[in-house]
Amino acid sequence: MTTRVPRILIAGGGTGGHVYPAIAIADAIRSQSPDSAIAFAGTQEKLEWTAVPKAGYPIHPITVQGFHRGSIKRNIPFPFKLLAGLMQSWRLVGDFDPDIVVGTGGFVSGPVLYAAHKRKRPIVIQEQNAFPGITNKLLSRYAHTIHIAFKEAIPHLGNRNCILSGNPTRAILQESLRDKALTYFEIPYDAQVLLVFGGSLGSAGINKIMETMISNLLAKDNVYVIWQTGSMYYDDIAKRNSMHPRLKLLKYIDHMEYAYAVADLAVVRSGAITCSELTITGTPSILIPSPNVAEDHQTNNAKSLASEGAALLVPEKSMHDVLLDTILKALKDSEGLQNMREAAKKLARPNAAKDIAASILGIVNS
Repeated sequence: MTTRVPRILIAGGGTGGHVYPAIAIADAIRSQSPDSAIAFAGTQEKLEWTAVPKAGYPIHPITVQGFHRGSIKRNIPFPFKLLAGLMQSWRLVGDFDPDIVVGTGGFVSGPVLYAAHKRKRPIVIQEQNAFPGITNKLLSRYAHTIHIAFKEAIPHLGNRNCILSGNPTRAILQESLRDKALTYFEIPYDAQVLLVFGGSLGSAGINKIMETMISNLLAKDNVYVIWQTGSMYYDDIAKRNSMHPRLKLLKYIDHMEYAYAVADLAVVRSGAITCSELTITGTPSILIPSPNVAEDHQTNNAKSLASEGAALLVPEKSMHDVLLDTILKALKDSEGLQNMREAAKKLARPNAAKDIAASILGIVNS
């Protein structure tokens, strides 16, 4: 008698915050059950279409469009694309015949998980944020299990079958890398290092305020600044700011693990994955939530860390008045930085991917 290997379909995409946790979960499933058949559903225009095959998994196209608030004209194609996505999802679930379907968020999760529910396949949701996205909130009523990263998400998901598992992060972040990081960035051992970045694409708001503060920060003899601008902002900022031996101005940080390892303090956006990486690495931080994300996810994420003493929260509308003083005061307060470090590490869930994978395989095998 032949035993069927686990067949797992994963849907999630649009941004790295949805795609990379999905890939981390898939990798953990493959590590625990090497024979598992794993496939992804995603959109051809988004990050997942290149990231998933690069990670070694097949991906199937689903037509989907987000709903644009306040723009009737842009929403005209919405019902037609939704219908197409539902039909594609129905066929995909039938053809791939998964034992379970996992959603990590993004609009593509909607039709795929709904089709799986209608075809009577168990579904599992992984929600990265303290305030869940609309897709996951709508689908939560059908979920066998919902893995969350912030306890604040529970009431928004109807208190349904939630497990506080954390967000899957890269294993290398758990390694001790400070000495390698200092060498990589050419920074002396006794320096104080400020890390500034606004996500992989950069942040116009953070870049703008940094230009007004950089001379004040570098006036402190022992302070080094690693500032990732994002590629679209780098050339203009580099032209306006003369190079300084203690300023590392970068388009993109290829080794974020080194950046976290060397940072005494980070000034960053509060995306879900960034927040989880800060806890894993125990990096003290000043969080500036982006005001331009749906459902104001980043403010809720930042409040969660700040309430536990793991970070300081500075709203973008206030940063021109208080950010410089907040940074300088934090860098002077070695005890405060250590307290933030310890509080962040208490929130860390380094085994998130392994735990979520074990839960998914447990449902398949039950």
